[in-house]
Amino acid sequence: MNVDEKIIEAFRNALREAGKVELAESVRVDEIMKSHTSFRVGGPADLFAEPKDTEEITALISAAKALLIPFFLMGNGSNLVISDEGIEGLVIHLGEKFSHIESKPDPNDPEKELVRVTAGTLLTRLSSFATRSGLTGLEFASGIPGSVGGAVFMNAGAYDHDMSEVVEEVTCITKDGQVKTFGKEELDFSYRNSIFMKEGGIVTEALLSLSRGDTEEISAKVREYTEKRTKSQPLNFPSAGSMFKRPVGHYTGALIEQCGLKGTCVGGAQVSEKHAGFVINKGEATASDIDGLVKKIQSEVKAKFDVDLEREVRFIGRGFSSPNT
Repeated sequence: MNVDEKIIEAFRNALREAGKVELAESVRVDEIMKSHTSFRVGGPADLFAEPKDTEEITALISAAKALLIPFFLMGNGSNLVISDEGIEGLVIHLGEKFSHIESKPDPNDPEKELVRVTAGTLLTRLSSFATRSGLTGLEFASGIPGSVGGAVFMNAGAYDHDMSEVVEEVTCITKDGQVKTFGKEELDFSYRNSIFMKEGGIVTEALLSLSRGDTEEISAKVREYTEKRTKSQPLNFPSAGSMFKRPVGHYTGALIEQCGLKGTCVGGAQVSEKHAGFVINKGEATASDIDGLVKKIQSEVKAKFDVDLEREVRFIGRGFSSPNT
């Protein structure tokens, strides 16, 4: 345990004083993070909490700041490599407790539906909801393993579509603890980027605008994308999806393959033999293995093609970066 027991009790007392008794009792110590990430790696978080609403998030942040405890917010853990040494301070996990979807007709357009969804909702669940409801626009997200908060944060996408196409507004908790809503024009979306990546803030919910469509056609498109993913991606191994952002004018997988790196291993981490843009956990990989393999890929692609590969997956924790948000 890296946090003094007196600090832990003071943290819980601060939550109790804020009227969040149940939350205070549910805070966990030395939570092993490998079970919370799709890569299945990561050491312990000093403190770990799963809030159910925005009030609980703000209470956690307020208590952490008062006690100078660093904090990090995560969703489904599908775009993270967490250090083997773990994460300092508090991890705030927006998961199933923070998952809700509701929809209503758009009063300004009878052909559209407005869908409000909280940050912990899985994209796969949201896409399934849209398909069942006959709403089109989210077919691309049907196989993305992340949650809505993370998807908005990084403008996730696939098959030439991304979240910027459907997001109308986003509510977040700013760095100074204020709840603020951003309109579409303020979100500064670009390829795998948003205002939240640039300026910080915690995404709590998003309002999406989806068009009414034919359920059978929507389902057919989802099946098409699913088939493409199954054929081209190593879905049977733990990973975090595409490891790198696509460099302008190039395809990442092709660059890596042309360097002869397909199948290359560092410890338990491997460049996928199915898709060279994916790094996979063959079974006993550590975060250090993954980091070492990624550095090798970046070095060899730079040497052969003079192309800098930028990581799309975030490397978080002791030895990687500070978890402060």
